[in-house]
Amino acid sequence: MNKKIRWGVLSTANIGVKKVLPAMQRGQLSTVAAIASRDLARARTIAAQLNIPTAYGSYEELLADPNIDAIYNPLPNQLHVPWTIRAAEAGKHVLCEKPLSMTLAEAQSLLAVRDRTGVLIGEAFMIRSHPQWLRLRTLLDEGRIGPLRSIAAFFSYFNNDPANIRNQPETGGGALYDIGCYCIQAARTAFQQEPTRVAGLIDRDPQLGTDRLTSALLDFPAGHAIFTCSTQLVPHQRVHFYGTKGRIEIEIPFNAPPDRPTRLFIDDGRDIFGSGIETETFPTTDQYTLQGDAFSRAILEGTPIPVSLEEAIANMAVIDAIFASAQSNQWKAL
Repeated sequence: MNKKIRWGVLSTANIGVKKVLPAMQRGQLSTVAAIASRDLARARTIAAQLNIPTAYGSYEELLADPNIDAIYNPLPNQLHVPWTIRAAEAGKHVLCEKPLSMTLAEAQSLLAVRDRTGVLIGEAFMIRSHPQWLRLRTLLDEGRIGPLRSIAAFFSYFNNDPANIRNQPETGGGALYDIGCYCIQAARTAFQQEPTRVAGLIDRDPQLGTDRLTSALLDFPAGHAIFTCSTQLVPHQRVHFYGTKGRIEIEIPFNAPPDRPTRLFIDDGRDIFGSGIETETFPTTDQYTLQGDAFSRAILEGTPIPVSLEEAIANMAVIDAIFASAQSNQWKAL
């Protein structure tokens, strides 16, 4: 078996070109061997720029390449499931960008595809591979802050460009799909449970039609999680985890920088001035490199993938429920 998994990339999407692919190229177990675009000239330009050996002018050609082991799918949201299915049916493992799908039912349809083809299908929540999130899990398991009872998350940026796919409803644009999914993932990961019901509040842009400001309350058996996400607010992100004895705060939880250390704060709660805060610093690392290698290792060695298809489906269930709650102005049970 190959020492490195040979990855093919569906599309020249910005997230791949600017962040994911250069990082994966630095992996110990991953190499980006081919990239496809519906514009061959564009594919060749990006391939030359990133030192990718092969460029294709169609997604079909890439999936037919016998030298490709796995597919990274950063297509627009509405194309995630259709092309993940086609990749799986071509015998390729698939790492699909978040959110996995546009609806819960669409995500669930991938279960039969995966079971029939025998490939691995995972969702690209790169945060789950970052040391700061792995450390959070350890701290919670050790009872460092006592039983976890409450989580508060915030994630925002400002982008009101109508031409940007993040602002187009038909491509799965809007705050909840794009960044609210991280807040849901954070809560589910920390509680290690699924919420029993959710309440959602959405403000839609009158011109764009996408949710520009979304807040939600998630009711878990062990406690509550709240979050706000927005595509039209000052850029900011933070997550707080509150226990009966202390508090943990991740300073840059989602877009952890690849060029400087990151920090996590543990507050023992001795006073409200922060004199009981201990800071843990994590060395500079690229979570996209770690994500790619973790998925490649799963293929090579049979280890668990960071975010399984079942987990991705559970995240989509919450997204669906928040949209339904906001529309009905009522709690939505899961």
